Amino acid sequence: MKQAGSATLLFERRPYVLSAASVAGKAEEKGPYGHVFDEIMEDDRLGEKTFEQGERKMLLKALHRTVDRVNLPMAEAGCLLAGDLLNQIVTASYAARELEIPYLGLYGACSTMTEALLLGAALVDGGYRDRALCAACSHFSTAERQYRFPLEMGTTAPPSAQRTVTGAGAVLLGAAPLPQAGFHHVRLEAATMGRVRDLGITDANNMGAAMAPAACDTILRHLKDRGMSEGDFDWIVTGDLGDFGSRMLRELCLEASLDMEDRHLDCGSMIYSPEQNYNCRGSGCGCSAVMLAGYVLPQLEKGAVKRVLFLSTGALMSPLSACQGESIPGIAHAICLVYQE
Repeated sequence: MKQAGSATLLFERRPYVLSAASVAGKAEEKGPYGHVFDEIMEDDRLGEKTFEQGERKMLLKALHRTVDRVNLPMAEAGCLLAGDLLNQIVTASYAARELEIPYLGLYGACSTMTEALLLGAALVDGGYRDRALCAACSHFSTAERQYRFPLEMGTTAPPSAQRTVTGAGAVLLGAAPLPQAGFHHVRLEAATMGRVRDLGITDANNMGAAMAPAACDTILRHLKDRGMSEGDFDWIVTGDLGDFGSRMLRELCLEASLDMEDRHLDCGSMIYSPEQNYNCRGSGCGCSAVMLAGYVLPQLEKGAVKRVLFLSTGALMSPLSACQGESIPGIAHAICLVYQE
């Protein structure tokens, strides 16, 4: 593994994507990409007593499905790198309690999926693990009452708000291909660690504006570190900036002489349709996780696109910091995924 520039890792062994799985909720099923998710939750609790227990079960389903697809026992998944939005990342940690494999709990807010993949790829590329299981999840009903208001209050969301996606996505990385793997042509070429960026946004209902500067910074840094241009990528995919944040990102990039209008996609804008009336549409670390596992990776596997820069974006706030009037720092990590024969 080599370093390029100030923040980019070049993976010499190019870890393989071996398998991926996604589990999503009913609202996500009704969106334009509902058909690409592997499993839809029957109800928001999956038969459990609480939303939090239902979220944990959802994550476990995605993890088990990912490993089962390559006919491996969970013990041979190598290690788990995962996180969620709840305090002390209890969803990921309580799920890991049942798996009995080495576990690194991550909190990058909605950037967690690419943080997990970046670290998992570094472990595999460096020869420290043969495989790494990377995952992230979020749940509308758990995140809403932690960060905003209990659902029972029936509060009206402002126009800039986004709906937290109910979903869990997992990806298994490996140092070598497996004959029984679901993916054979998708590999991780490079990754860029993000820097925290803060424009002074204090509105917890305007996450897109808080995260867009970090996304712009990471995209520019990745291109500079590698001596590349936006034209070297078929897609530049952000995690959950939503409609407003995506417009803001493109404007920030244009100010830096980077025009990616014709190749930028945002998972948050894609996952819900305008007819669902979710204002600026989707957010949450499950948003980029399910869209990556359900849509982006399969498109790469069949060669519809050949190189994708994938960035999950996170707002590094907490309920306490928001109540104290703190601004919302943003972060974005990037991974470069390539199709290879």
